[in-house]
Amino acid sequence: MSPIKLLLVDDETGFVDVLSKRLAKRKIKVTNAYNGTDAIQALRKEQFDIAVLDLKMDDMDGLEVLKIFKKMDPEMPVLMLTGHGSEQAAREGIESGAFDYLTKPYELEDLIEKIREATERPKRDATP
Repeated sequence: MSPIKLLLVDDETGFVDVLSKRLAKRKIKVTNAYNGTDAIQALRKEQFDIAVLDLKMDDMDGLEVLKIFKKMDPEMPVLMLTGHGSEQAAREGIESGAFDYLTKPYELEDLIEKIREATERPKRDATP
């Protein structure tokens, strides 16, 4: 079984670097993006099985990035990360096509479970 290809998007560079190392130990191939613009460019270059996207970033709002992702790759599940108190915005993300969300701080195992759940669900067949 090939590793899950994950696009990790968050403007907290230390968080991204640590989390990507922890996920790599669990056979998840992580591409880091430290802002929305970099994430969009990464998605233009390659396909990912899932994106994990922070809701609050300096350059672009996570909901804005989510909407662009959904236009670029409608089938790619997107898991939103949000700080405590932003659950309403996370629900807006679900309405905009996000697979699910997790509130920071969260347990690594909870994140991995959501990633596996999102990537194991059957994709809709593109052929009519």
